[in-house]
Amino acid sequence: MDINDKDLIWEEISTEHIVKDEWIDFRRQAFRFPDGSVFEPYYTYSRRNYVVIVPSDEDGNYLMVKQYRQGIRKVTIEFPAGGIERKDGKQYGGEDDLSSEDALAAAKRELREETGYESDEWTHLLTIPSNATIADNYAFIFTAKNCRKVAGQSLDAMEFVNVLKLTANQIEELIKKEEFPQAVHLMAWLLSLRKYE
Repeated sequence: MDINDKDLIWEEISTEHIVKDEWIDFRRQAFRFPDGSVFEPYYTYSRRNYVVIVPSDEDGNYLMVKQYRQGIRKVTIEFPAGGIERKDGKQYGGEDDLSSEDALAAAKRELREETGYESDEWTHLLTIPSNATIADNYAFIFTAKNCRKVAGQSLDAMEFVNVLKLTANQIEELIKKEEFPQAVHLMAWLLSLRKYE
């Protein structure tokens, strides 16, 4: 951290855990700003770190998943993704390192569970905060090339997922039509093109 950055840091005064269960830690907080003023309420939440995979098969098609997203109440097309398992079994906790698996192992597991595909050609593109304004978790972005089908899906109880194969042009069309609504997934797509095309 730059020495001048200390003049920008908010001081946490209080934290109330409004909901803290196995799924989320949703907090109401008060902060003292660098000018001495106090702001409240400021709401933040904790979720576990997760992976997003941009996978392509041996024919150069991209493996996508189609599923319902309650936040926007729409069926979406996106890349395979999922949480990194934690030792305590909780679905939140980006601020500490209680991971029971590393990000690459999680990416391999999620790709196989959601699509039934595996790859021997993995590249880590970036690790980035999921929503730096109000959340503490990180997204780990990977590509997986020359994926091959090895099994059927093995979905969690809350997952209802269809697998699609799309060309790069079809993905670009989805983006133009605003039908690729996951921001981190869109970023993963653009990074994969920029770095490895």
